[in-house]
Amino acid sequence: MALTAVLRLPARALLRPWALLRGVALGRTEAAAGIRNGARRFGSQHVLVEPAAAAGVAVMKLRNPPVNSLSLELLTELVISLEKLENDKAFRGVILTSDCPNVFSSGLDLRELCGRNPARYAEFWKAVQEMWLRFYLSNLVLVAAINGACPAGGCLLSLTCDYRVLADNPKYLMGLNETLLGIVAPFWFKDSIMNTIGHRATEQALQLGSLLPPAEALRVGMVDQVVPEDQLLSTTLSVMAKWLAVPDHARQLTKSMIRQATADHLLKQRDADIQNFVSFISKDAIQKSLQTYLEKLKQKKG
Repeated sequence: MALTAVLRLPARALLRPWALLRGVALGRTEAAAGIRNGARRFGSQHVLVEPAAAAGVAVMKLRNPPVNSLSLELLTELVISLEKLENDKAFRGVILTSDCPNVFSSGLDLRELCGRNPARYAEFWKAVQEMWLRFYLSNLVLVAAINGACPAGGCLLSLTCDYRVLADNPKYLMGLNETLLGIVAPFWFKDSIMNTIGHRATEQALQLGSLLPPAEALRVGMVDQVVPEDQLLSTTLSVMAKWLAVPDHARQLTKSMIRQATADHLLKQRDADIQNFVSFISKDAIQKSLQTYLEKLKQKKG
């Protein structure tokens, strides 16, 4: 099927994401000791899903060390994992968090943006779009338990959730800092953050590429709560209980009413958005800038 034809399909009938995986074993299930009602945990190379202590709630952990960079494989596994939970009537809510110390997600994997061919860029960007659409429109209650730094694409992922709780650590900065890398945040990144913190705060945050510490992220509304690290899980479970007390059908229809127009903004322009991304990221100046940044990162690690 041609790329343009795929992109024009309805949101729920888009390219099945597991087709993108290369040799990654998905759907491995194993009995979890002590889990109630025979519930099971399942995992893939980069995502672990297990039942929480509360009935009807799953914990989805990103585990792509060292910094949970959003590679094509991780993006794909996130969508597959969410779809599994959406199709399992035992679950009504998901707590999204990290299995890597001190980082929720560092954002898009820059190795996916550098030195690749246009077809790979298009495939990767389609996976980013798909992740955002599926999480943003999910019928499940999504609560982000942000237990580490959360810049760029990590912040975008958290913004798809219904509620965000951030651990109180000055090193846990969050925001969309694309401009600092010479990259322009796409319109749907802008839509996500502007729906959350408002127009004026978005103007400043996006143009400056601001990364906010917990207190500032709370002040502008980027997160809903800031709590001590040792209270993060218990707080998210309490939040989830409040959301799950609302009848699903009423909450889901209300969520769709509020969010669908924002999602439609992207759905109507998916093909053009991919083409714009591939054209932009392929520019020599952008590639040079990204190469320079990656080299600096390698030197720091060294």
